[in-house]
Amino acid sequence: MGEGHDSGKVLNIKTADIKSAAPVFQKQSVALSKALKLLITTLDGYGEPWGDDKPGKKFGKDYSPNQKQLERVAGIAVLGLVSIHEALDDMADGHVDNDEVIAGIFTKEKHQGGGGHGKGAE
Repeated sequence: MGEGHDSGKVLNIKTADIKSAAPVFQKQSVALSKALKLLITTLDGYGEPWGDDKPGKKFGKDYSPNQKQLERVAGIAVLGLVSIHEALDDMADGHVDNDEVIAGIFTKEKHQGGGGHGKGAE
């Protein structure tokens, strides 16, 4: 990001980089959502499939009381990834809009000031 050789950048941020990163968060939110759904439906369907041996009992002892909280936290993570995706898209659009506004301001200044360093430059 931001090598300084791209006209599509603002403040050393390339809008193309932001736009290309955004779908990654969307893709991962979908993957995490599917994994969470699979976890919930599979474990609910099987009851307590971790077994009666020592590792199974330890897992069940740690997992069962925290199951709903873990599912809720994973759901929040899914929403967070979706939010990041949307925010990156908005940020990229905002940078493009901001760059156009700034370019317009400086273009107006240059024409109004006769090529000097601002309005009324002498």
